[in-house]
Amino acid sequence: MDSISKPTFDPKEHQHLRYNPLRDSWVLVSAHRMKRPWKGQVEKPPEDNTPRHDPNNPLCPGSVRAHGEVNPEYDSTFMFDNDFPALQPDAPDPGSDHHPLFQSKAARGVCKVMCFHPWSDITLPLMQPAEIRKVIDKWAEVIVELGAEYTWVQIFENKGAMMGCSNPHPHCQVWASNFLPNEAALAERCQRDFLQKHGEPLLVQYARMEAQAQERVVVENEHWLVVVPYWATWPFQTLLLPRRHVPRLPDLTAQERDSLASIMKRLLAKNDNLFEDSFPYSMGWHGAPTGSHLQEDMSHWQLHAHYYPPLLRSATIRKFMVGYEMLANEQRDLTPEQAAEQLRKLGEEHYKMKKTEGDGGMEN
Repeated sequence: MDSISKPTFDPKEHQHLRYNPLRDSWVLVSAHRMKRPWKGQVEKPPEDNTPRHDPNNPLCPGSVRAHGEVNPEYDSTFMFDNDFPALQPDAPDPGSDHHPLFQSKAARGVCKVMCFHPWSDITLPLMQPAEIRKVIDKWAEVIVELGAEYTWVQIFENKGAMMGCSNPHPHCQVWASNFLPNEAALAERCQRDFLQKHGEPLLVQYARMEAQAQERVVVENEHWLVVVPYWATWPFQTLLLPRRHVPRLPDLTAQERDSLASIMKRLLAKNDNLFEDSFPYSMGWHGAPTGSHLQEDMSHWQLHAHYYPPLLRSATIRKFMVGYEMLANEQRDLTPEQAAEQLRKLGEEHYKMKKTEGDGGMEN
């Protein structure tokens, strides 16, 4: 009797696991699930009527914040101490006499808010490259400032109400801590182990291989590469990588910072163009730890930024990380290659600019 032939593996049709070397974990890829009809929750279309200036918005120039502080009439970036910080520099130490099942330890730090622009009705892809460059310079400045004392400086942006952003104004947060957070500790261990085993930083080798393959590249320029990572969990997740070995954001040259402003604008315009929507996401920078680690060899680290957007099928249908994802394993519903192809073929002129060209474009 003839043996039954086995089907040839097709990543678009057959579920499989992919390894994430930055987290030492696995992702279940089940692209065939995109064929199922959607009868679940549909979000309300995001409103597009944000006023340029709202005196009741605590992030606007001249506004009064929660504790009575008045913002200056800033015309570029503006940074201030978070009015409701998750970390404070003078919290008491809980002590060390604890049962192994009920451990705690000191957590100290500072939390800041950074506004990108004085206008509330603008986002990074609609800003000019020179304005984005000022944001990058401020990021580098705050890492140097807070990194002199704190072990980890986390810059992150939650964009859109879907990602928990309560103030419609272009801004990010900076949390500096005396400890290495979980994700940073994972990235530290995995990158250190990879360098010891393979003799080259993990993400330096990875970027070179992705640039050669081009299969998951979304956008690139002389100094930077953006890919949907091979191990991506979120549908249109992207990873922003420098082409040369750079441990921390302040280490970037002036030319690399200009180039970064350009590629951020191009990537985020593509994201918005995907569903003609202000694409929600959480993003954050990961670089080598600071504080006492500034005196250590951190050559296993490579600077990178993660973009985690929740949208899956449209501007109103998102990917839910529940059930199996929470209790068993991360899972995604289309291959990273499919996501990269969709993003790659999109234009880089923002859809809002196209719609306003007849009126002379947006004022900026």
